[in-house]
This record gives sequence, structure tokens and C-alpha cells, in this order.
Amino acid sequence: MYSLREAASFHAPGTYVLDIANTSLGLLSLTSDHRLSLLRHDLGGVVKSFETGHGIMGVVSDGVVCTAGEAGGVSVWDLRAGSRVASFQGVDAPIISLACDASSHSIAVGTELHDHNASIVIWDVRAAASQKRLYTEVHSDDITELKFHPNDPSILLSGSTDGLVNLCDTRIADEDEVVIQTFNHGASIHHAGFLSNTEVYALSHDERFAVYSGAEEHERGVAIKDFGDVRESLGCQYVAGATTKVDGSGGILGVGSHDQQMFSLVHFAKNGAAWEMDGGNRVNLPGAHGEEIVRGFCFFDEQQVVYTCGEDGKVKAWHPES
Repeated sequence: MYSLREAASFHAPGTYVLDIANTSLGLLSLTSDHRLSLLRHDLGGVVKSFETGHGIMGVVSDGVVCTAGEAGGVSVWDLRAGSRVASFQGVDAPIISLACDASSHSIAVGTELHDHNASIVIWDVRAAASQKRLYTEVHSDDITELKFHPNDPSILLSGSTDGLVNLCDTRIADEDEVVIQTFNHGASIHHAGFLSNTEVYALSHDERFAVYSGAEEHERGVAIKDFGDVRESLGCQYVAGATTKVDGSGGILGVGSHDQQMFSLVHFAKNGAAWEMDGGNRVNLPGAHGEEIVRGFCFFDEQQVVYTCGEDGKVKAWHPES
């Protein structure tokens, strides 16, 4: 167990910082006033800033970012040119999840339950945005998570407040056939993602965390490791999210505690065939974002820095103790 020190901070007063993402051009942030900003890696200032009208973002490629929002609109932004290069009305429902894939030039969005349907829509944005697929029966409630498979962009993971994580083959148009694997987490999905070609994780809104496998040797749909409510085992009050290594070696949970003003990075990994979580060997970020919730975190490995963002309107950079 060791700690990082706060090395730099950027403040957007009067906002929540909803999300951050690292690119070679700088650190992206999206705030609750719907402003997308490209920050210097040292957090010393804003390189570019855009008024999006949207509350979620996804990185299409290193210089291209997509945003979407509650009115159903979707925009694509070129960070190098400093301009919006595409904008279209995606759906007539609030968009609450978004995934992008550079290799297939695809953008997928998921909606709230609206008029008895929760929709997944996928576009090809190489030229004028053209709709590739529309699915309205994959889930029965809000679609809270979407992720493209790291090695096969035709496979799309979706998670929902209906408690299911589905794997869909988007080459299939027929909704009766598109779902090729279902994992029933039994609780509303907050985050989910790929750990390897066949394994996925699911994190519920009540902080239950589990790993599932689609490999033939495992019972279909049943967790191969159920960590339960990690607030109990890790001594935290909430989980901000997870970031994973798609080589199957593991990932990091970001967990926080309001009372202790602490945010920690906890490693989970595969030991042989078994998944384990090392709660005792964690990286602490003391002070974190005060008593406010940490919304997101990411890494810049080349500079050995961790970034966090929170409901205090700040983005912070954390370095190893010197």
C-alpha cells in the first residue's frame, strides 16, 4: 500500500467534472455545463474548448471525440482542427451511454426507456453519418453501458438497469438472433466491460462486482467470480468505475470514501484460472476531492501520473511521492 501526492489541479467553478479521458493531445474533460475541454497534461491551462450541449463523451480516435446528450443529439469533434465535423439527431430519446470504435468508424448509443423501448443505435461516421443498426428489444430498461469488443468491433457489449449484460453480434439485424450471450447480474448495471476476448466484468449501482466468461467450458451466464458488495470487502463507500487491461491480466477499481476524503486504486487480477482482488495492496490518493464524489479516473503511464475528476469541479493530477 502506498500513496500518491496531488501534483496539479484544474478548476471549473460551479460545475461537476463528469468524465475525463487521456489522449496524446492532452487530457479531455466534460463538465456539467456541457463543455468539452482539452487540457494540457500538466493541467496548466485549456488548449481548446467546445460548448457541446451534451453530457457524455467517447474517444473515437486520438484526435476525434464524440459527444451525445439527453435530447438525442450526437456530435463529432476534431480536436486538432478545433471544430465540430459532424452533428446529427440520433434518436428521439435521452442518450445515456456511448461507445466508439476507430477501426470500424462506428458510434453506438444507448437510450433511456422511452415509449416502452430502450434503444441501441449504431452509425458509421466515415462520411455522412449513416445508421447501421437499430435494436429496441435487446434490453427492457435504460441502457447504461456500451463497449465494443477490443479485437472484434462487430461484437458490442451492453448493460442495463434490467440487470443484464448482453453480447450482441451487430452483423445480425434480426433482434431475435442478435444477442449471442447474456449474463444476468441480478442488479442494475452501472459499468461493464471486456477483460479479455471471452471474459467481462459487471458492476452494479449497489456496488456488486463480478466476472463472467463466455468460454464454452464455463456454465453460460453464471459468474466465474462474484466479489459481492465490494464496499464491505474494500472498506469504501462507492465505486467510481473500472479500467481494464484487455490482455486478460486484470484491471483497476477506483473506490472512494466521503468520510475519509480518500480515493484508492485497487488491483484485481487473474491468478491462474481464478480472479482475485488485492484490497490490501492499494494506491491511495489522500484528500481526493474532499467530501465530493470522484466521477472518473485515468492514467498517463509515460509520465507516471493518475488523473481524477470530481463533483468539486476539479481535475487533479497525482504523482508518486518523491
